[in-house]
Amino acid sequence: MTSKKTFNDLGLSTKLLDAINKKGFEEPTAIQAMTIPVMLRDDTNIIAQAQTGTGKTAAFGLPLIEMINAESKTVQALILVPTRELAIQVSEEINSLKGNKNIKTVPIYGGQSIDEQFRRLKKGVHIVVGSPGRVIDHLNRKTLKLGNIEHLILDEADEMLNMGFIEDMEEIMKHTNPDKRTLLFSATMPGKIKSLARKYMDGYELLKVKKEQLTTNLTEQIYFEVKASDKFEALCRIIDIEDHFYGLVFCRTKIDVDSVVNHLTDRGYDAEAIHGDISQAQRERTLRKFKKQGVNILVATDVAARGIDVNNLTHVINYSLPQDPESYVHRIGRTGRAGNEGTAITFITPSEYKQLMFIQRIAKTDIKKSKIPNVKDIIKTKKKKIHDDINSILEDEIDITYYNWAKQLLKDKDPAEVLSATLNYCFEEELNPDAYGEIKEIGAKGQQLDQQGKSRLFVAFGKKDKMNPKKLVELIMSKVSVKPKHIRDIQIMDTFSFITVPFDKAEKIVVSFKEKGQRPLVTHAKKNR
Repeated sequence: MTSKKTFNDLGLSTKLLDAINKKGFEEPTAIQAMTIPVMLRDDTNIIAQAQTGTGKTAAFGLPLIEMINAESKTVQALILVPTRELAIQVSEEINSLKGNKNIKTVPIYGGQSIDEQFRRLKKGVHIVVGSPGRVIDHLNRKTLKLGNIEHLILDEADEMLNMGFIEDMEEIMKHTNPDKRTLLFSATMPGKIKSLARKYMDGYELLKVKKEQLTTNLTEQIYFEVKASDKFEALCRIIDIEDHFYGLVFCRTKIDVDSVVNHLTDRGYDAEAIHGDISQAQRERTLRKFKKQGVNILVATDVAARGIDVNNLTHVINYSLPQDPESYVHRIGRTGRAGNEGTAITFITPSEYKQLMFIQRIAKTDIKKSKIPNVKDIIKTKKKKIHDDINSILEDEIDITYYNWAKQLLKDKDPAEVLSATLNYCFEEELNPDAYGEIKEIGAKGQQLDQQGKSRLFVAFGKKDKMNPKKLVELIMSKVSVKPKHIRDIQIMDTFSFITVPFDKAEKIVVSFKEKGQRPLVTHAKKNR
């Protein structure tokens, strides 16, 4: 069995490895390990089949950073993406990976001032990340020149195809340097994508991550939708609502692991960390302690958690959403062992809902939404445990020292007052509701949802299909249980439409319209010019 590759094995420079280490990444994902060395060879076009959330931005971003000439002021790379959200995300990710290399990356998309974008482009940029419609706008205005680009990257090519961008993609390609390299990333490989590759890519290397057989076991699976800033508070509540919490908490990076452990210990929890910077000796000591339940919380990265064999965990908590379905199944498989039942909890921010639903679909499992325990219920649970513990002590013979001490305290005093004072002295801090921070419920009744709380859907029906808002709402209601008031911002175009729906309905609508052998009739996101 061959060992997994590290970032050191991929041919990246020391400066870039330092930047990766500062971000806390320990090990490349499968698509990163396959793509980075091939891109760095700089001798072939690439088609890579990879799902959203598998680290593909770093897969093409890291080699780009290596190959960009920072001294030049010309646009050297264009990254086409289907939505404005992805344009911003990809641009931010590349900026976070560049370290101290003076590379300028600019996102251009609809909804932002085109004149402001032009001013930024005029100053000189190296990498442009854009939605097809807005890129064409700049080409028509001659505010963006692609004649000298060396790299063209089509990210989520199948999504751009589903959303009607094929003609825009071909138009953009006509303005690019014919000697450029083209890299196409797509979750699926429909015929039109292959046709596009044959037409515009003079030979290519196909990279495809081998899928594992995924199975789930006796684990109850739930998720909580929270803001990133509320994750730690949510974690504390989950730990405290349990009579006996004994679990693994997974974070994406070692920096996150250290941060969570430090915050937990500051609050008085017994928690330890394992990640790539922990020595083997320390790792072994920590695992021995955890197995003996000397600590009841172990916070880890995926890499460091390999080889942990504990059969009686009550919980696995995905503090950070896993990169892919395989990682999810491997994580949650650590509960429900040896016939025991366990609970797997996943925290997601509103923007991660789509990726969670993808994980659920591929892993063929059911991840149910749940509400974070409220403070009142947590205090009630703690009181019950204290009550049960005291009753348990009363069943045994009490040390005469404490018996005599109790008699002294009770002398000339009301027993109820003495007991209440004793409980207050012992448990005032533990039962203080003010010890918990506020967690704002996302999408609560009467709360104004921002754009992250909704999902914009592209529908492959329009005026030519005799579609109108009323008919579209009725069509969706015939497929999915959704109230008309939840289908908003309806736009009916000639050949397609847009709607906005709550996140918890979006994936159900998308799945309900999928038919074998046909392209999806409803997909996430929208066309941005």
